[in-house]
Amino acid sequence: MTDYQLILASGSPRRRELLERVGLRFTVQAADVDETLVPGLSPQEQVMRLSRLKAQAVQAPQGAAVLSADTVVVLDGAILGKPADRADARRMLLALSGRSHHVLTGVTLRKDGQLDTRCQDTEVWFRPMTEPEIDGYIATGEPMDKAGAYGIQGGASLFVERLDGDYFNVVGLPLCTVGQMLRDAGIPLLEADA
Repeated sequence: MTDYQLILASGSPRRRELLERVGLRFTVQAADVDETLVPGLSPQEQVMRLSRLKAQAVQAPQGAAVLSADTVVVLDGAILGKPADRADARRMLLALSGRSHHVLTGVTLRKDGQLDTRCQDTEVWFRPMTEPEIDGYIATGEPMDKAGAYGIQGGASLFVERLDGDYFNVVGLPLCTVGQMLRDAGIPLLEADA
């Protein structure tokens, strides 16, 4: 078994929980980067750029790997970030109601000076939501720290009719893509004890 250290360059409790769920050993070192969007870049380019910046912002010992991610919700080609306040969350949820949108996550793995960056796209369909449902969901506080003002793993699961793609991508970390990236970098995934 190869000895390695994996560093998650994210303070997201959802990303941490997903990596723990699949049994990976890692430490957390949240990256502090300017997440201002660059005019002229597509949503895919934005999340890939931000995930690369996050991976590069973290100090890592020799031989360690750094995993970072950035997730956005895209509706009609426009990025819906985290809501500024309850009114912004309400605006976003009303816009998503009864429609499909895309969730994009840029993922970067930095190891031995090399960057592997990929983008995962999941299409999500919301059923039509009533205004009292939206207001009730906002009152839980759950939408306030999430792209697009919702968490699919929480109360918003009541609004999701279907999705096409990786569910975990919508949560914030596409685990299958991460697994492929780790494998490609020679980092062991699931191994039996010797």
